[in-house]
Amino acid sequence: MSKRDYYDILGVSKSSSADEIKKAYRKLAIKFHPDKNPDDKSAEDKFKEAAEAYEILSNPEKKQRYDHYGHAGVGGASGGGGGYGGGGMNMEDIFSQFGDIFGGGGGGGSPFDSFFGGGQQSRGGRRVAKGSNLRIKVKLTLEEIANGAEKKIKVNKQIVCKTCDGSGAKDKSSVSTCKTCGGSGSVRRVTNTILGQMQTTSTCPTCNGSGSQITAKCNSCHGEGTVRGEETITINIPAGVSDGMQLSMSGKGNAAPNGGIPGDLIILIEETPHETLKREGNNIVYDLHVSIVDAALGYSAEVPTIDGKAKIKIEPGTQSGKLLRLKGKGIPEVNSYHRGDQIIHVNIWTPKALSSEERALLEKLRDSPNFKPQPGKNDKSFFEKMKEYFE
Repeated sequence: MSKRDYYDILGVSKSSSADEIKKAYRKLAIKFHPDKNPDDKSAEDKFKEAAEAYEILSNPEKKQRYDHYGHAGVGGASGGGGGYGGGGMNMEDIFSQFGDIFGGGGGGGSPFDSFFGGGQQSRGGRRVAKGSNLRIKVKLTLEEIANGAEKKIKVNKQIVCKTCDGSGAKDKSSVSTCKTCGGSGSVRRVTNTILGQMQTTSTCPTCNGSGSQITAKCNSCHGEGTVRGEETITINIPAGVSDGMQLSMSGKGNAAPNGGIPGDLIILIEETPHETLKREGNNIVYDLHVSIVDAALGYSAEVPTIDGKAKIKIEPGTQSGKLLRLKGKGIPEVNSYHRGDQIIHVNIWTPKALSSEERALLEKLRDSPNFKPQPGKNDKSFFEKMKEYFE
């Protein structure tokens, strides 16, 4: 099942400002919030869908990739949980990442209370850290780009400590409720001003918003909850990506301290040049060198394509610079069924060394009217022809 357009989900246009996108998301999030729609699976799905759309459109870099490549630009083509973009988000991720767009306020109460400004927006009512993003480069051949590819990459990064399961504590008895904030993760301050009392809420300085304190740290991670390690990640790259394009896998970056939200994995695509084929957008260009004799008499030629070999017919009298087309033999568009073509550029090859017999034969043909150059009045260069074709 294909994903809905993110702009349609939020009811905004590509030209909408950041404030308009934020306002549209807030309206939908309030309407479909789980606390307002208990046991309503449809409302929950729409709540998550709106959060996923906002995650992409509120981020300038992700929005730019989405505008250019669609869902595949932010990894949306993969589908499924834990995939690219916002597809792997759960309720805790949403509350932690986007709750603050509703403003600050007092703590305590249900998540729905804090959602309307009643407390800090976070996981389980508490602030949590987020791991940093990772960037890796993946090299792809032209064939892999044309057909899509699955890559298994070993990534050295911060992973959750297995000894303490990310808590940072030596054992369960080593974790206690923070005495400063009482477990809420935030503290309130009341200041007297000429306008009356002003109340502000900030992250607890003692527990950094976690709501708990560790009395004895884990020996493996020394209380951080993360250690340096290696993870093998499977990346499903859609067909049609291009050199320099970036994909994003949510939650596959560095693990966050003390059970926080992991960062994202940013994948930079690098296209490996092909030996004989050149890419022009979604089209493939191949230079075919033909002898004078074959060009004059015509013959059947075999040319390479990204799908294997293909036979073409060179008509008698073919001129140098002639462009032939193999329809549908190019690169597919990302997130689309449309596919480019392969363009064959015919080059007449002239021998540099001749035997005495060959030279004598060509001397006899030199004065033949059929071997006199007869350029047409409207002959165009190869580059002019290519420009017209691609336009």
